[in-house]
Amino acid sequence: MSASPAPLISLTWTDHVTGVEGFLVVDRLVRGVSSGGLRMRRGCTLPEVAGLARGMTMKEALHFDPDATGVRYIPLGGAKGGIDCDPRDPAAYGVLVRFLRAMRPYVETVWTTGEDLGLSQEVVDRAAAEAGLVSTVQAVYPLLEDPEAARRRLAEAFAVTVGGVGLDSLVGGCGVAESTLAALDRAGVAYRDARVSLQGFGTMGGATARFLSQAGLTVVAVADVRGTVANPDGLDVEALIASRDAYGTMDREALRDGDSELPGDAWLSADVDVLIPSAVSYAVDPVNQASVRARWVVEAANMPVLPEAEALLAARGITVLPDVVVNSGTNAWWWWTLFGDIGADAEEAFAHTRRSMRTLMGGVLDRAARDDCTPRAAAHALAADRLPLMAERFGWYEEDASAGPWDHSTRPGRPGTGT
Repeated sequence: MSASPAPLISLTWTDHVTGVEGFLVVDRLVRGVSSGGLRMRRGCTLPEVAGLARGMTMKEALHFDPDATGVRYIPLGGAKGGIDCDPRDPAAYGVLVRFLRAMRPYVETVWTTGEDLGLSQEVVDRAAAEAGLVSTVQAVYPLLEDPEAARRRLAEAFAVTVGGVGLDSLVGGCGVAESTLAALDRAGVAYRDARVSLQGFGTMGGATARFLSQAGLTVVAVADVRGTVANPDGLDVEALIASRDAYGTMDREALRDGDSELPGDAWLSADVDVLIPSAVSYAVDPVNQASVRARWVVEAANMPVLPEAEALLAARGITVLPDVVVNSGTNAWWWWTLFGDIGADAEEAFAHTRRSMRTLMGGVLDRAARDDCTPRAAAHALAADRLPLMAERFGWYEEDASAGPWDHSTRPGRPGTGT
């Protein structure tokens, strides 16, 4: 991936009301469409969004199996959106609506998006409707055999709840957990002997903690914006999930005897086997990595470990399982459901996610062992192998000189074209 081309689209938007900046980066298109969520956080930058978009290109490529038959979902290109605003700011929702209104030509034609850090899908959907959009994934409709049936299927899937939590908020954590279990299995570590610490207890962190706890691992520390909650004998994950607010902050009234409140960075130095940053980017840097005591760092968040920190961790024998693999389950679930590879059923979704993530992580770890490299380098190598195959089979939209940038009728790979 080192020789990857510059993004196809990279733009900065300035809100005329607040002066807040927003960003869209479309790294590349496959069959004329890209996929990537929209995040909102104070301090978000264009380079951050560009890195996330490149990561989405790799996530999509890693889920492409050139030998698969009978599957409807063909991976797309990668993209990402970001807004430099605190989602708790009273003005944030208005900013979101105006950003989506400004991005409407892209959302309608080339960029499929959804919730990411700082935004729930419910808020994104509400703002999108106010901005005049049919759907945040409407750009993919020309690739669907039956768009109306696909939309109903996805809506039904979003209505499914398990243990009081929406299926859409669980599948990503299921994928993170399965990636973690794959690494433990390969190392011969019994689940009951593995201890876990997480940063972030929102959609991804909470679901990951739930699935790992159900598998038999002991979650001993969880951090949110108010600090770290810890118990060396294990936290009551379900009680803490039930106590969360909309931003993943735990109600301290739900703590039990034996639970303790520690400083915000205590999650990083916890005596655990598995450390899971599942909140912000750049959480582990070259300085604080020295506090990490875990055997594995599992990137549930996007870009939480800086490259310099990862090199230092590797030198200490600590393995980083990369975000482009670990947290790719949510994005894939959207498309498996929309295209019809799975239905609106929780057990089917979890089973499909587990199989896919187990296969993907296994392939990455096999490649890392074969090439004597890190799992991230192995994932990048696998993506680099698959991207040319995707280009050959489906074409890069920007290379179709006969089509204008908003011309759906000549998109490569549109159903019925035979490409």
